[in-house]
Amino acid sequence: MLRTLLYTGIATSLSLIAISASAQQAADGIEEITVTSNSRKSEGLADINAAVSVIGEEELRSIGHTHLQETLNRLPGVSIHRNNGQESLTAIRSPVLTGAGACGAFLVAENGIPVRSSGFCNVNEMFDLHAENAASVEVVRGPGSAFWGSNAVHGLVNVVLPKAGDARQVTLEQGPRGSQRIKAQLGQDQGNFKQLLLVNGTSEEGYRDESGFDQQKLTYLYNYTTSSGWELDGGITHINLNQETAGFVTGFESYKGASRTGNPNPEAYRDSKNTRAWTTFTNTLGDWDVVLTPYVRDIDMIFIQHFLPGQPIEDTAHQSIGLQSVAFTDLSNGAQFALGVDAEVTDGSLIQTQPNPTEGSFFLRNSIPQGKHYDYQVDVEQVAAFVSYEQSFQSGWDLSLGLRVEDTNYDYDNRMIDGRTDEFGVACRFGCRYNRPADRSDSFTNISPKLGLSYALNDSHSLQFRAQRGFRAPQASEMYRLQNDQNIADLDSVELDSYEVEFKGAGEGWAYSAGYYFMDKQNEIVTNSDRVNLNNSHTQHTGLEFTLGLDITETLALAAVYNFAEHTYENSELSGGIDIQGNIVDTAPRQFGNVRLRWTPSERITSELELVSMGEYYTNPENTASYSGHNLLNLRTQFAVNDSVQIYANILNLDNREYAERADWTSFTADRYFPGEPRRAFIGITINY
Repeated sequence: MLRTLLYTGIATSLSLIAISASAQQAADGIEEITVTSNSRKSEGLADINAAVSVIGEEELRSIGHTHLQETLNRLPGVSIHRNNGQESLTAIRSPVLTGAGACGAFLVAENGIPVRSSGFCNVNEMFDLHAENAASVEVVRGPGSAFWGSNAVHGLVNVVLPKAGDARQVTLEQGPRGSQRIKAQLGQDQGNFKQLLLVNGTSEEGYRDESGFDQQKLTYLYNYTTSSGWELDGGITHINLNQETAGFVTGFESYKGASRTGNPNPEAYRDSKNTRAWTTFTNTLGDWDVVLTPYVRDIDMIFIQHFLPGQPIEDTAHQSIGLQSVAFTDLSNGAQFALGVDAEVTDGSLIQTQPNPTEGSFFLRNSIPQGKHYDYQVDVEQVAAFVSYEQSFQSGWDLSLGLRVEDTNYDYDNRMIDGRTDEFGVACRFGCRYNRPADRSDSFTNISPKLGLSYALNDSHSLQFRAQRGFRAPQASEMYRLQNDQNIADLDSVELDSYEVEFKGAGEGWAYSAGYYFMDKQNEIVTNSDRVNLNNSHTQHTGLEFTLGLDITETLALAAVYNFAEHTYENSELSGGIDIQGNIVDTAPRQFGNVRLRWTPSERITSELELVSMGEYYTNPENTASYSGHNLLNLRTQFAVNDSVQIYANILNLDNREYAERADWTSFTADRYFPGEPRRAFIGITINY
């Protein structure tokens, strides 16, 4: 009933507003401030009714992250688990989600453009962000606004790149075990034409055997204003990653001692290329401020699936062309109204090939054939329309309404023999594991409403309430990469209803926020013990999030984030012979947080001591195995030699704690871990010229 009322109320309100909007007079110009991830325009952080956090350029520079995890885990509700190299698993108001479609719970974008197509996401796709040279990193917790669609379920991460213009900065860094990095910003301001080149190159040997990587990131940005008043703001980014991959170490607490440097999968690797180009066209046309962003992307990734029997090689690629469009206007009653249309077309493909015979049990050898397992193409068409309405009242109340309708169509072409055979049509003795469905088309339509209310208690404190829905269509791999007897994956979109309340406050030398959320997720896609993809998971997610910033003295400042969360299975489901209904979802710590003490004894010296706390969590759905958690200390210091030269030293895991970046449990291996890195120091110099 609540959902029906929410839909009806928002749809009716926005329909009436849309009719009246066409008759309104000219709007004021868009105010350029600090946050873009909420509505694709610059907004003041304090004025946004959304659970959004921003890390700015100065803080990013002081963190100097070697992995984006080090930045994101400073934010409320966020827990990024680092795997090996530049890989990661994400949790935003959620457990750490794994599996073929887990990436669909989070939208990862750069300058507002998703780094991958919504049907072809990857759990590790944050390595496609050029965050090392970012102007800011924005995270929205919970479902995205009407401006975002499929995949912004539990949250979104948006990296905002610097504006094109004058820049002459180079950073050289040396780390442990021969790791090196060069980072640069080189730009020109030629009046009506500005340009900027961003470069980041990293080489790391890895602290585990055969676990090094090389990564290059290159971005060219430009800004140009035409004589007719159109502002063009665009660029091109290319990311290349060549990584040797270390797998789990197995055995209880094997992340301790000499075993943590071992690598049971020295043959594993990952090679990934991601290229994106875009231009944002902005102009004022009559009463409307219009923003149009056409873009293209080209992704190609190949890696060994060392975690599967037979270790097949996956080669996946997709090419997309898309358009984001939105128009803003101010209504006569002072409200802000926006409407837009997004469209994207993607050609994607996946090939899985096993070059060697399967090793292991008699059953495995006779159910997993050598050779090609999958070879398919999927054409994806995605179209969405959305509206947004925001109004402030003299009583102190602010109203925020949004509605998005999105349609996703898949056209699947199997380029092999249909069915459960080897690549030549020969059946396996015990039935082949991999099953290729016949050619088909599938369509998903989703509606995402949002209602937000905000009330200014006084000049320093406010109260916000939000009710909204997030969704994601099934990923292509969940629909067409089938196993065993499943010939058709009859899946619906995953849907999450979110309700939250938040208190905020800020004053001279202090700021805080305290929020509570409740989220109910239906139709979660899981793979059961028969390796069949089903919509049979129902989970609930509740939590408390606290942030505090406090200037203790003129030279000492405190910043803290702490989270209490509970994520539970709500449907009856047997796992390991146990009904897990009511159990805590695995890899979902109930408590985690971050505390930082910043000391600035002079204008030239800044030092920060950081405590990263990860609470205990279960590692299996049965809640019979767990990881005890850990606390880590990091120390970062910057010294400005003069206006042009800065040197810095970052020491991570200061007390050399033995810990697990990620803990897991399976019936085949029992406890298994990605070991955390020992104490390591990075020393660098930044030169502005």
